[in-house]
Amino acid sequence: MRYYIIAGEASGDLHGANLMKALKVKDPSASFRFWGGDLMRAEGGTLVRHIDSTSFMGFWEVLKNAPAIISAIRMCRKDIEAYRPDALVLIDYPGFNLRMAKYASSLGIRVFYYISPKVWAWHSSRVRSIRQYVDHMLTILPFEKDFYRQYGYKVDYVGNPVADAIETMPRRGEIGGQFRKRTGLPGNPIIALLPGSRVQEIDNCLPAMLSAAGRFDQHQVVIAGAPSVSLSVYEKYTGGKVPVLFNETYTLLQNSDGAVVVSGTATLEAAMLGVPMVVCYRGSFLSYQVARKFVRVKFISLVNLIMGREVVKELIQDAMSPDNLADEINRLLFDHDYRYKMVEEMNKLKQAVGGPGASERAAGKIAGYMGLE
Repeated sequence: MRYYIIAGEASGDLHGANLMKALKVKDPSASFRFWGGDLMRAEGGTLVRHIDSTSFMGFWEVLKNAPAIISAIRMCRKDIEAYRPDALVLIDYPGFNLRMAKYASSLGIRVFYYISPKVWAWHSSRVRSIRQYVDHMLTILPFEKDFYRQYGYKVDYVGNPVADAIETMPRRGEIGGQFRKRTGLPGNPIIALLPGSRVQEIDNCLPAMLSAAGRFDQHQVVIAGAPSVSLSVYEKYTGGKVPVLFNETYTLLQNSDGAVVVSGTATLEAAMLGVPMVVCYRGSFLSYQVARKFVRVKFISLVNLIMGREVVKELIQDAMSPDNLADEINRLLFDHDYRYKMVEEMNKLKQAVGGPGASERAAGKIAGYMGLE
């Protein structure tokens, strides 16, 4: 079978790569053409466009990049029509991917959506387009099945691919001296900073994160670098004085006493690894005002959303000040009861999400619907 896969950001690249790996087991004749990143490229096939030129987030950011996005939409439509895949597989990235779903459906191409758009948070009107243009939705959050049921749309819950990524991560279990020797880090306890996978997130969030974490002079601050972001972006704020580790996020978290994490998939990753954290986010003023008006959920972190209660502290927009971040870091590091209760809740979260196998289950569903099983 010929598969056309579209992922528009770093987490999509990771989950897309794992899905491709699983599809090759289910369908040995599988061939791929895709939008993604280096991880998907390593699985083979043809990379059409890299995520470093497709990742935009926030109302204002999308608006100012509108010409580039419109050009990409036109290019993708032409490419899909020329390739004529047996299946189009969309991974999150809704503003772009729902347009591709509509177009592919008009060509009679089977459309799968892996990792649902967050229509339960806002834009619930998109459910109508999903029902009309997406043949099969494969969800990764436990509550999404019930959400779609109220709209009369049946979805398949396959578990969360973060569990797969953690299970298969390189250097799993590399703790302490071995990790520090390889990375050249000193023996101080570590505070990990995860400032997001987009340049705009880093620009908006990293300065306050560095200011807060830098107050704990007995700790080593380390930044988890996004693969698609150059070192110079971080050094603009660190002056080269804070280590930045690329492709080491899980191992870094395993070796950290606490973490400051920009809202996104990384919050779930840190929680699955049992790392006490504070979640933060700051966007442009316009994007934040739009979000305040339309977002319908109480929390922004996947941890709190899945558990339905506050497990980790969230500091958003103006609340994301260096003082507030420092106060929360202090609790994470030195309030033992607070740490213990948070880790206990994270253990419950792991049970709710389930174990590894999401990628295999998603590939199995696709193969089954395509008549391969």
